[in-house]
Amino acid sequence: MSGPSAPFDGRRFRDVLGHYPTGVVVVTGICDTGEPTGMVVGSFSSVSLDPPLVSFLPSRTSSTFARLRTASSFCVNVLAADQEHVCRQFAAKSGDKFAGIPWRPGPSGAPLLEEAVAWIDCEFEAVHEAGDHLMVLGRVRDLGVLEPRSPLLFFQGGYGGFSPGALVAPYESDLLGHIRVADIAREHMEAVSADLGLECYAQCVVADEIVIVAGSAGSQKSTVHGHIGRRMPFAPPYGALFVAGREDGAIDAWLARRNLPLTGEDRNHYRRALQRASSRGWSIALRAPEHDEVWDEIDGFSTAQRTPGLERRVGALLERLKEHYEPDDLDPAGLHDVRLLGAPVYGPHGDVVQVLALFQMPPRASVERIAGWRDRLVRAADTVTAAIGGRPPKTR
Repeated sequence: MSGPSAPFDGRRFRDVLGHYPTGVVVVTGICDTGEPTGMVVGSFSSVSLDPPLVSFLPSRTSSTFARLRTASSFCVNVLAADQEHVCRQFAAKSGDKFAGIPWRPGPSGAPLLEEAVAWIDCEFEAVHEAGDHLMVLGRVRDLGVLEPRSPLLFFQGGYGGFSPGALVAPYESDLLGHIRVADIAREHMEAVSADLGLECYAQCVVADEIVIVAGSAGSQKSTVHGHIGRRMPFAPPYGALFVAGREDGAIDAWLARRNLPLTGEDRNHYRRALQRASSRGWSIALRAPEHDEVWDEIDGFSTAQRTPGLERRVGALLERLKEHYEPDDLDPAGLHDVRLLGAPVYGPHGDVVQVLALFQMPPRASVERIAGWRDRLVRAADTVTAAIGGRPPKTR
């Protein structure tokens, strides 16, 4: 006779099953009050071809499904990878879920979201109890594809898209222009390293990542060449010079990559940091105890497959660095440990196309010595800007 079983670990259950990605849909209908209603579902699945059946599993306590159940039909709307905002709007507990989202009645009258990837119009076939959820079977009456593009996926507690291996090549081609700029910058980076005895590297932004595309050594013991090709998240506090002075949309996108809840205080902190970088025309980061831990994690970010779990882990580490990036003016009487100095290279339209960065500065440097490093780096970046036909913004 077996003894009593141990309590089931619900958290572990969710964590393990979170490694299986699911598609994200919005199930919509017109409830008995005549109003549209809709809910986000991550459990949608096809069931049968003959007859054509689909299913989804809402929680038994869902008030939204209680309203949806009063509808005569429902429409499954498959969300696209760039519709995370639609997902979050329909998942909200309150507010008009359809506000700003174009839709029209589907064949059965249920709302069809016009910007979805595909739609499946159904009538209720059956509703069965399944533990703390319900299993809803729908008989498909009509369906169609609106725009064949990558769907929105839910994986390890985060949202993302599907990128087949054949789509990796455009990432490499996006680097070609940056490599050409880095080739022009190389002699100037080498001159900086020779003058200062410090490592210098060039970084650019490709998609949502900062990539190191070239480097110059300050000594025979330098490790900068091992960093070439390294990828870092283009997320706060990294990459301020690429964002400083840009429109609100670009700043909001940068902040959204933080992968942690963003409070008003956080938003104000980073906006002030961007203002300092913009007014200075250069960037500074002071050394923090966490930097080595972050750098080790960045190694994994460069070589491991990107997952929401990895991104959240890196985001939490970066959060611990935020006070050390773009600080207020340094105490002129103090000595400071500088982690990085950056200077922008501008393109023909006044946008920052690359950043030249100084690395491996000796500790306890005076403000005068730091200013000397900075000025030499800025001169090199300005020379590269002129060589590629770029121009700084007028406000600089």
